[in-house]
Amino acid sequence: MANLNITNILEKMTGKDKDYRYMATSDLLSELNKESFKADQDLEPKLTSTVLQQLEDASGDVSGLAVKCLAPLVKKVGEDKVVDMTNKLCDKLINGKEQHRDTASIALKTIIAEVMTPSLAEKILVCIAPQLIKGVNTAKGAEIKCECLDILGDVLHRFGNLITKDHEYMLTALLSQLGSNQASVRKKSVSCIASLAPSLSDDLLAKATLQVVQLLKNRSAKSDITRTNIQMIGSLSRSVGYRFGPHLAETVPLLISYCTSASENDEELREYSLQALESFMLRCPRDISPYCEVILNLALEYVSYDPNFTDSMEEDTDEEGQEEEDDDESANEYTDDEDNVKMDIFNTFIELLRQTGNVTKGQGDIDESSPRWLLKQEVPKVVKSINRQLREKSIKTKVGAFSVLKELVVVLPDCLADHFGSLVPGIEKALNDKSSTSNLKIEALVFTRLVMASHSPSVFHPYIKALSAPILSAIGDRYYKVTAEALRVCGELVRVLRPNLEASAVDFKPYIGPIYNAILGRLANQDQDQEVKECAISCMSLVVSTFGDGLQRELPACLPILVDRMGNEITRLTAVKAFSVIANSPLRIDLSCVLDHVVSELTAFLRKANRALRQATLGTLNSLVVTYGGQIGSSSYETIIAELSTLISDMDLHMTALALELCCTIMVDRKSIQNVGLAVRNKVLPQALILIRSALLQGQALQALQRFFASLVQSANTSFDALLDSLISAAKPSQSGGLAKQALSSIAKCVAVLCLAAGDQKCAATIEMLKGILKDDSASNSAKQHMALLCLGEIGRRKDLSNHVHIENIVIESFQSPFEEIKSAASYALGNIAVGNLSKYLPFILDQIDNQQKKQYLLLHSLKEVIVRQTVDHNGQSELQDSNIEKILALLFNHCESEEEGVRNVVAECLGKIALIEPKKLIPALKVRTSSPAANTRATVAIAIKYSIVERPEKIDEIMYSEISTFLMLIKDSDRHVRRAAVLALSTAAHNKPNLIKGLLPELLPLLYDQTVIKQELVRTVDLGPFKHVVDDGLELRKAAFECVDTLLDSCLDQMNPSSFIVPFLLSGLGDHYDVKMPCHLILSKLADKCPSAVLAVLDSIVEPIEKTISHKPKGDAVKQEVDRNEDMIRSALRAISSLSRISGSDYSMRFKNLMNKIVSTPALAEKYNSVRSE
Repeated sequence: MANLNITNILEKMTGKDKDYRYMATSDLLSELNKESFKADQDLEPKLTSTVLQQLEDASGDVSGLAVKCLAPLVKKVGEDKVVDMTNKLCDKLINGKEQHRDTASIALKTIIAEVMTPSLAEKILVCIAPQLIKGVNTAKGAEIKCECLDILGDVLHRFGNLITKDHEYMLTALLSQLGSNQASVRKKSVSCIASLAPSLSDDLLAKATLQVVQLLKNRSAKSDITRTNIQMIGSLSRSVGYRFGPHLAETVPLLISYCTSASENDEELREYSLQALESFMLRCPRDISPYCEVILNLALEYVSYDPNFTDSMEEDTDEEGQEEEDDDESANEYTDDEDNVKMDIFNTFIELLRQTGNVTKGQGDIDESSPRWLLKQEVPKVVKSINRQLREKSIKTKVGAFSVLKELVVVLPDCLADHFGSLVPGIEKALNDKSSTSNLKIEALVFTRLVMASHSPSVFHPYIKALSAPILSAIGDRYYKVTAEALRVCGELVRVLRPNLEASAVDFKPYIGPIYNAILGRLANQDQDQEVKECAISCMSLVVSTFGDGLQRELPACLPILVDRMGNEITRLTAVKAFSVIANSPLRIDLSCVLDHVVSELTAFLRKANRALRQATLGTLNSLVVTYGGQIGSSSYETIIAELSTLISDMDLHMTALALELCCTIMVDRKSIQNVGLAVRNKVLPQALILIRSALLQGQALQALQRFFASLVQSANTSFDALLDSLISAAKPSQSGGLAKQALSSIAKCVAVLCLAAGDQKCAATIEMLKGILKDDSASNSAKQHMALLCLGEIGRRKDLSNHVHIENIVIESFQSPFEEIKSAASYALGNIAVGNLSKYLPFILDQIDNQQKKQYLLLHSLKEVIVRQTVDHNGQSELQDSNIEKILALLFNHCESEEEGVRNVVAECLGKIALIEPKKLIPALKVRTSSPAANTRATVAIAIKYSIVERPEKIDEIMYSEISTFLMLIKDSDRHVRRAAVLALSTAAHNKPNLIKGLLPELLPLLYDQTVIKQELVRTVDLGPFKHVVDDGLELRKAAFECVDTLLDSCLDQMNPSSFIVPFLLSGLGDHYDVKMPCHLILSKLADKCPSAVLAVLDSIVEPIEKTISHKPKGDAVKQEVDRNEDMIRSALRAISSLSRISGSDYSMRFKNLMNKIVSTPALAEKYNSVRSE
């Protein structure tokens, strides 16, 4: 039925009346657009021929509609018919009548835009590409050539990679058109070659570039042709991106010479050359680096030469030596008359300042060649130029000038101390002038805020009078953003007026009233923007906390407004923080008129879902209790305690710590109130006893919990024994199993703190009780014994236990226990008891190590506890130095060669930690042993060095600086265990103290990279009878080496050349074992973010190993663990791919494009990829 209907429409379409034809064509279009439409074999030829016939219709309206019919028609008829249509249209375009040429061209473009399947695209290409090329070569008129080039460009842009065999023939034909006499043909040829370029092979790309370069070398060519060739070079670079890198050596010098030798009137030639150079800078950052300086000088020359033109963004370079010159140029260039040129220069200068900040992050400006130092010397000149711009009439210029100042203050925070006075008139004018726009006022205010925050208050004291009036009047501005910024500046102004409360260099009293009234006007007003409300609240809290002693009369009017803002959902968080600022003021502001109301509001906030609000509330309540504790009623305390008890859980340890801090503050401050002690016992203690059993408890929350128990035992009528019992019973195993190691350790710490807070008598009784548990022989209560040992260790560390006779023998008895955890707890306890009285217990431990071979490992752990505590606590060091270091060292060095790896590791840790206490003694002793014949000793020495490099500064650092190379050079050792130990030490140094190794990296990096290579001599085959098993002894070493490179990329990137590492080392790692691939994926992600240019240059070769990884499937009989590992590996590779896709220019790689298409079109991979991207 539908086909009959179509037949009628087709008959009408050939009628004589053009209105009939128009309506019939319109009906056909709506039929074709229906999803249900299907054409049968008889109808297809009629359909296509009629639509093609209509394209030549005398009525433009009808032929226009016929073109629209082509888009749905391509999807509804067979591929052969589509090819037939394109063939006929192509013939019409090249050989047809002139009046039908435009329609044929539009029709062809429409068909090409609708082709979706590669098979159809290939057929069309095979059919029309030769015809179009023929048209380009032989057509008489320029118009036909342009149309052919246009369509060929469209085809190649979409499907250029489908007909690689014809690329060479096409390229030759197109390149020949670059010498055409018609400018339009040359222009279209350039864009057509640019469309073909991304799918060209490297050889053909090189051929194209070489041909254009040869044309450019012909200096006798017409200037029009030369310009076209330069545009061709720029277009090639823009379309193939990083792949153009290898050809820069031929092209850059040519472009630079054209730039410098072009006649004065030939601006176009220079502009094209500079645009091509800019494209190289953006797309081939690695390969352009040798030419950066020349290009920079060229850009600077033209910036200063021509006042009406600037393309100076080339100045974004990290070349440090150039900074001074650039600053100079840009500073002088501010004098330009043209507004847009000035904005370009301002933006360039801002970019330059940012680069200076990036390059010198974390460096001082002591070095006279450092960019910061050079920039500092230029500040007076910059300020002088900026001041000139601030006097200009143009608003745009003034905004730009303030943007530059803002960036300058960010990069050099204290650079305007001597120049601020000269900038004050410019700030005043920007804020007071009636012609000033909001944008200008905001920029001026932001700059003022930044400069006040980063300079000493005394810098501003002479100018407060001049600045305060315009700032306060800006608070009354009608535009909310200006008001909000002015309020922020006002907050800084308050700090400047009274930086400390003791003595003030400036008389601030005359300013209190005006500042207070200006802010009150905004604070009291309800109908305004949220940002203004928040800024007014914050600013008022600063005013009250700084000038509260001069605002006694005003407080009763102002404080209730702040309380009122606590009741409003959108301002309550800011108001809570405001009361914290006021409560922390040393002036002890009188809050009696609102205190009860504030406390009750805050208590209610502890129930709210908003986490930030609860956190701020706990902090504010803490401050209020400290300052106004006596004025808060006991019933309020009880409510607060009841509310905060619900926040104590291991789901949110930060909140838990804050809640416990507040609870301790209340208990210490109000310890005499019985109700408080009772409420804490009933509400908080049960929660604390649940929390203490958590394996997650650590850090701040654990410290707060210890303080809680210490405070609780001292608060009114709380029984020590009951608390101790509840703690010890918390350690009992539950029905679901024993407690985690961390939980037992937390309980032991709390028991120790509790005993010490309760006094000597209670403490002694507890120790006797714990000794009793240990003497009890029954093996059934091993959990109890474990707990008792941990408690003794924690108490012994904090208190001398020598009064308790034979305690060390009782502890050492537990070394015989059949349970590993009890042995470990006993060695921990013995070490910590020794910390409490070194002179008595340390000789005992040393003696036991010598005499008890079987208990050596455990005793060494005890010794490690002693040494580690000495390095952390610092108070007992003198005792350790005097008596026992020699003996300890002799003993440790004896055990360096032990066959047991566990013993060697403990020895190494002990040696490393002693090195922190006695570096002068130990470093030489370790150095001697780097040449020991025993490999175990050399490895132990390297691991000891690893343990001696800690994050905090230590006295060992200066000695280590000159000696560390000896230890790290063990990376060349013949034994793989020693090499791995040296790699781990290098990794730790890179993480904790990168400055120690930066100077050694040129020598160390090649050695480290060598450890990442698979060494066949370390791969062996073990015959297990029915099958053979391959063992790779070098795997752990390779994994450690890649992890070390990963750490170095974070801390020493400036000393590394990523290109020499990526190929071949990272490439081989990406195809290595699972354990090696994982760190390699991380490294690749990091490099993609930090050194995209180095990755981009070898992107094609990276694709292959990554593609293999994501396509890898485990064997059919693989166990679950192998399947899970494979899934993790695929996700890890997809993360790396996600980072690669973010590199600007990665889409120029056909291989990478194909990989992305494969991921998107494979549902399982696409799902994983999307989940990885959203992490």
